[in-house]
Amino acid sequence: MSLSAAQRREYRAIAHNLKPIILIGDNGLSEGLMQELDRALNDHELIKVKVASTDREVRSEVIDELCRQSGAELVQTIGKIAIVLRRAKQPNPKLSNLARN
Repeated sequence: MSLSAAQRREYRAIAHNLKPIILIGDNGLSEGLMQELDRALNDHELIKVKVASTDREVRSEVIDELCRQSGAELVQTIGKIAIVLRRAKQPNPKLSNLARN
């Protein structure tokens, strides 16, 4: 599921006012964190993730692994914040960041 430039622009605009839901610390991608990420993606579809690492390469690797394990698509990365998208099979219009906009 590759996103076009127009789709990326639209998703970035929607995510602009969102706060990071998932915070990844020094423990990396634990099982509990992946469960919480899965729940957040099912509920909200479009979320922000913050990676606390100061090393740019480590942040990039963690975000790539997070997307691979969760089946999500990376929309954009700015500094320590990544915008991640995964469409839900049954989106909840009250929770979905895509349905509300």
